[in-house]
Amino acid sequence: MQKILIVEDDLSIQELLHDFIQEAGYQVVLASDGVEAIAKYSKQHYDLILLDIMLPKIDGYGVCEVIRQKSNVPIIMLTALDGEENQIKGLDLQADDYITKPFSMPVLLRKIAAVLRRSSGQDMPQMMYYKNLTLDLDGYKVYIGKESIALTPREFEILRELLIHKGRILTRQNLLQTLWKYEFFGEERIIDTHIKNLRKKLGTADYIETIRGVGYRIDKED
Repeated sequence: MQKILIVEDDLSIQELLHDFIQEAGYQVVLASDGVEAIAKYSKQHYDLILLDIMLPKIDGYGVCEVIRQKSNVPIIMLTALDGEENQIKGLDLQADDYITKPFSMPVLLRKIAAVLRRSSGQDMPQMMYYKNLTLDLDGYKVYIGKESIALTPREFEILRELLIHKGRILTRQNLLQTLWKYEFFGEERIIDTHIKNLRKKLGTADYIETIRGVGYRIDKED
């Protein structure tokens, strides 16, 4: 089982990350400040580090710099600092990715998986095809033929789930439980809004069928 060190001082976010990532099948270790992170890293092997920047004692940049003197372990910076200069600084310190808050948990899991594949030398893009649709699962990109279609991460995830389960009806609750999980506290009809926007963007390539009173489905190819 791959082990991930989560370095985050906000306890509510720390708990959210812990539960979601552990449920995805990873072993999780937590650290609440920069000093604790460096101490825990020095005692055992980790396959990846999720690293907040605004930490007590030693900030994330400092932690990244110390670890990079010893190791090329994959590091994903996870922070509210969304300025270009902050991202450049993190990447200059050889962080493997930089994700700004707020973020989508399913997107984060995809990025974790992509970084782990790259670090293990398995950097092959994952693609999904349906008729004239192509989904780049790592890059969160959708193409109709050769034309790129701009979807939000949530629209992409809904389309991906429908395609994974071709021929099966997915209820709104199915989609909420799969994609929102701990993040969602609200009206399940938000799924209808995302489907409406998704259909508009897909245009004539929209293959999503509404099953009245039940949910949505994409049929299997003939």
